[in-house]
Amino acid sequence: MKELLEYLARSLVTQPEQVRVEEQQRGQRVHLSLSVSKEDMGRIIGKNGRVVQAMRTLLRVAAEQEGKQVTFEIPEP
Repeated sequence: MKELLEYLARSLVTQPEQVRVEEQQRGQRVHLSLSVSKEDMGRIIGKNGRVVQAMRTLLRVAAEQEGKQVTFEIPEP
């Protein structure tokens, strides 16, 4: 799932080298944290959070296929 999130984020931003994803696994739960440059935060979040919600949906579907649960957050830079 980390690779999927990295792929999605790098496709959206103008500075793909700044994309960092941290993954923590606790049993069947996976926690992902995405860091991007300050200039690209708007691209990742999107209008009214639509882009980030779509990313969360894709991650949930991928996790469910593997029998896991996923949480995803973007900490402020």
